[in-house]
Formats: sequence, structure tokens, C-alpha cells
Amino acid sequence: MVAVEQINVKDRRDVARFIDFPYRLYAGHPQWVPPFRADIRTMLNRDKHPYYEHSDADFFVAVQNGSVVGRIAALENRGYNRYRGASTANFYLFETVDDIDVVRALFDRVIAWARERGLNRLVGPKGFGSLDGYGVLVDGYEHRQMMTMMNYNYAYYPVLLESLGFEKEVDFVSCYIGVDVFKLPERIHRIAQRVMERGSLEVKRFANRREIRAWTERIRQAYNRTFVSNWEFQPLTAREAQFMMDNAIALSDPGLIKIIVHDEEMVGFLFGFPDVSAALQRAKGRMTPWALVDLLVEMRRTRWLALNGAGLVPDFQGVGGNALLYAEMENTIRGRDFRHADLTQVAETAVQMRHDLESVGGRMYKNHRVYRMAL
Repeated sequence: MVAVEQINVKDRRDVARFIDFPYRLYAGHPQWVPPFRADIRTMLNRDKHPYYEHSDADFFVAVQNGSVVGRIAALENRGYNRYRGASTANFYLFETVDDIDVVRALFDRVIAWARERGLNRLVGPKGFGSLDGYGVLVDGYEHRQMMTMMNYNYAYYPVLLESLGFEKEVDFVSCYIGVDVFKLPERIHRIAQRVMERGSLEVKRFANRREIRAWTERIRQAYNRTFVSNWEFQPLTAREAQFMMDNAIALSDPGLIKIIVHDEEMVGFLFGFPDVSAALQRAKGRMTPWALVDLLVEMRRTRWLALNGAGLVPDFQGVGGNALLYAEMENTIRGRDFRHADLTQVAETAVQMRHDLESVGGRMYKNHRVYRMAL
């Protein structure tokens, strides 16, 4: 018998039941990268996470024989629904043992939760913000998760979801770039050089995190202009942008954050992060003084680069901006003795970018699928 219980987010012990489950489920798994428990705890905290300024969520665990065997979050993103004219519920933080009865019990509860709110569609995994990572891994199980910028799961996850009637909504493919094969055509470098010489566009670099934070509002505006046609888009609020930046730069190397500007207006960006997955695995979800030192050491030692955020405002595509963005991508990869790069989660709707990456030696090697179900 499977019982589904709602988490009392004001009760630390109850919250711990929700948070701790995946650490048992993936214990010792070489490809899973554990998030910091404090980060997940913030997602459940209505006083700290900016998502709750406009939206709502509840959290559930499946219990069998006294033990937690599954969990799920049910989200009503009212900001997204207002912007899109939709009535969509999302699910996120979904983890389960390989048992269809557990999965059915969890989703029965989420579906009832959504219908009570008049929502007629369920989509996920889709989280609280644009850095949470989308979808269920459906291809690339042999590769380690790229930090916590995307999800990792067992191969039985899509099988269980599809057995309940979920269908594909959209795929997000991650691209592997090996420094030994990644080579831009000389024509791209010439175009980028001409753009720089004309002075119409320039690349801004940062010396420290304080300088990056000063650009938060301009980054928000550029994000809202760049991704307006994307499947998952809703405008970032000022608080969400601040929250996103604080989290994004916590483990960043400021020298890997690049911004393309036109007359001091931000029109493009490339966010690179040293891959500290190995240190996160050793930390086991806890930010201790030793874990912090280990993370800082790993930032200098790693030969993997995560590119989680690359975009150009539509008005500057086709006028040399693309060439400048790709040239800067090559400079970023080669400039710090990285040997491998992962451009995380490129939506299948970004046809031109995926084509461009493949043409310069990139290889699609992971696929995360977002599912949908009509209610």
C-alpha cells in the first residue's frame, strides 16, 4: 500500500524527509551530482524564494512500509500562465523507486491538486526558475550530470512516465565540445574581427563578482528580449533576476562570464562555469568549510567547462553578433586550458544554434525530455 503525504514546509523534519530521499536513491551512483541541501530547502521556503511572490507550490512524498519511496513537487506558475494565457500545472523534483504504483500514486495526487485549481494541463519536469534544469534524462545515462544545472535520473523514469500516458512536449539537448575538434571557420573569426573594429559591438569582461552584480538589471532586460520566443519563457522579475544571479555567480569564475554590449546596452551573453561536479559529489550535499575549500580547488583543477547560457538579442543576430558570440565561445574554451565543454540544454526549437554547433565539431550527447499530459 502506497500512501501520499503532503509535506509541511514549516516543519524541518518533514522537509528533511522530502530533501533526503534522492541521497538514498542515488547513493554511490557515479553519474549523479548531489545538490546542496540548503538550495533545495530554499525552494520549499515561501519566505525566501522569489517564485512565491507570484506563484504557488506544494510538495508530496510517497510512503510505503514506513519509508519514503518517492517524492514530487506540484507547481502553479501563475506568472507563466498569465503571460501565456495558459492553465498549466508543472511537476518538478520528481524522484522515485522503480515501481509504477508509487508513480501512479504521486501523479494522482498532483493531478487532483491541479484540477482543484482549475488547471487543465500538466507539464514537467519544469522548476521554479530558468536555472533549475528541464526534463527527464532520456539519453546519455553514461555521462556524469553537469553540476546541478540539469537533472540526472535512472533509465526507468521515462518508461514509467510514458506508461501513465505522458507524451513528449519538448527536448533539450546538451552538446559536448572537445577542444581537439572544436574549430571555427576562419570566416567567422574575420567577421568577428570586423565587428570589433567597427566598434558597433564589443565584449565586456569582468574582474570580480561585484562587477557582474552591477549588471544584473541589464542582464534581466537582455534575457527578457533574447528568449521571448522560447517555449519556456516568461519575463524575469527584478527579484528573480537578483536571485538567479546570486546563485549563478556563487561558483563562477568572473573571467568566464562574457557580455556583448552595444553602446553600453547588453545585447548578448555567454556564461561559462568551471565544472565542479567532482567536488559536489564529495560534498554530499553539505556546505562545510572543507567542502568550500575543495570546491575552490576543483575550480582551478577541472578541465571541463559548463556553458550554461548563451544568447543574442534578435535585433543583433545576422549583423555579426553571432560570429562574435561563437568566437568568444572558442576563446573561452581555449583560454583556460579546458579540454572539454558542455553547452547545456539547447532546446530543439533552437534549430540554428544546434546546426551551428554540429558544424564546428559539437556533438549532441545528452537529451532531457519535458513531458505533458492533458487533464
